Amino acid sequence: MENVFDAKDAQNYINRINNLVEDTHGLWGRMTVDQMLAHCCITYEMVYEPEKHKKPGVIAKFILKNFVKSKVVGEKAYPRDSPTAPQFLIKERRDFDEEKKRLIGYIQKTQQLGPAAFDGKESFSFGKLSSREWNNMFAKHLNHHLSQFGV
Repeated sequence: MENVFDAKDAQNYINRINNLVEDTHGLWGRMTVDQMLAHCCITYEMVYEPEKHKKPGVIAKFILKNFVKSKVVGEKAYPRDSPTAPQFLIKERRDFDEEKKRLIGYIQKTQQLGPAAFDGKESFSFGKLSSREWNNMFAKHLNHHLSQFGV
C-alpha cells in the first residue's frame, strides 16, 4: 500500500487526480467525478475541519469501532460498489475544479504533517489510530475512488 506521508506517493495521488477531467465517468457506481472528489474530501474534513460534521453518538461509535474499523483501517482493499456511510454521501453536483483543488490541498497537508502528527490521533469514528491505520484509511479510500474513475 502507498504511504500518504511519503512525498513521492502523495505526488502520485495528485498526478492521478490531475488526470481527471470534468466529464470523466466512473467505471462503477453512481457518483459523478465532482461528487467523488467531494466525497474523498470528507475523510480529510473530519480531521482538519471537524466542526463541519456531526460526531457519531455512543452507540454508533461502538458499532463503528467494533464492526467497521478493521475494514476501513486494515490492509484489504474495498470491493467495488461498497456501501457508503450516510455522512459521506454527496447528493448534489459540486464544482469540479474547487473539489479537485481541495482534495489536492488535503493530500499535501497530510503528507507535510507526516506520520508523527497522526500517530495516536483521535479519529472521528474509530477512536485513536496509529499512523499506519491513518495511512491505510487515506490510501485505500483514494485508491478505491481513483480506480473507480480509471486513474
